[in-house]
Amino acid sequence: MTKEEGARELLVLDRMGDVASMHKNMDPLYSFALDELLCRSTGRGGPAICHIWRHPRAFIMGLRDSRLPGAGEAQRWLESDGWAAAVRHSGGAAVPLDLGVVNVSLILPKTDTLDFHFHSDFERMYELIRAALADTGRQIDKGEIAGAYCPGDYDLSIGGLKFCGIAQRRQTHAYIVQAFVIAAGSGRERAQLVRSFYERAAAGALSVTAADYPAVTDTSTASLEELAGLGGGAAGDAAAIAFADAVKRVIRAGQTEEGMRRAAAALDMPSEEQIREMICTLRERYTIRDRS
Repeated sequence: MTKEEGARELLVLDRMGDVASMHKNMDPLYSFALDELLCRSTGRGGPAICHIWRHPRAFIMGLRDSRLPGAGEAQRWLESDGWAAAVRHSGGAAVPLDLGVVNVSLILPKTDTLDFHFHSDFERMYELIRAALADTGRQIDKGEIAGAYCPGDYDLSIGGLKFCGIAQRRQTHAYIVQAFVIAAGSGRERAQLVRSFYERAAAGALSVTAADYPAVTDTSTASLEELAGLGGGAAGDAAAIAFADAVKRVIRAGQTEEGMRRAAAALDMPSEEQIREMICTLRERYTIRDRS
């Protein structure tokens, strides 16, 4: 099977319903470590993977956020309120994760190790999410939304309100495109949390300017539940489940029985010990430079 064929036939790793394990493995870097190891496996000839996951209560900072002078104090404030905090190694800025936020990781082989066409990777994720939401009848726009947290050229929005951000992590022979999708709950409340983080992380520093972190506003962000009625008004995380199911339907429409047999045979799932070791590596390499 060529890398082009492997990228077309994604193997779905669905960890949406693993709530007991989520609470047991509360480390916010667990899924990022798993992504990193799966990406290495894909680069060695393993299958392309769509990893769908959640975390019950985590606040994930970008590298730039971790260098703000009060980041350590802001992290302690988050942890005092029950948020597990960490710094991620992919691009982007701070995002809160909870059971209403669906994370989608596309782990794909590179067809060329010198391929640096990042926008095509983002386009692949955009097309997947747009297809998953086709039945809502809403137009899915892309482009930076002023005032949104984790802003970027590939903010996805409906009616001018952001519901998704996309980042990526590239290895030599494979890469990961990661999307956080605000499916259920209040976008305003999440934006308020991120703004409060930045107020603490940048407090009292004369050298920090507005260009060093996003100016987050309450009215920039919303969930798919709020924007598209996803979940049918059911309480809890119904919209998150509905979105994840829609993503899986889109992917499975492109699968073949023979392709899935090959992909499953080539899958090399990391052990818990390997994941824990990778968590330690990521935490040592990507950490807050506490100057507070």
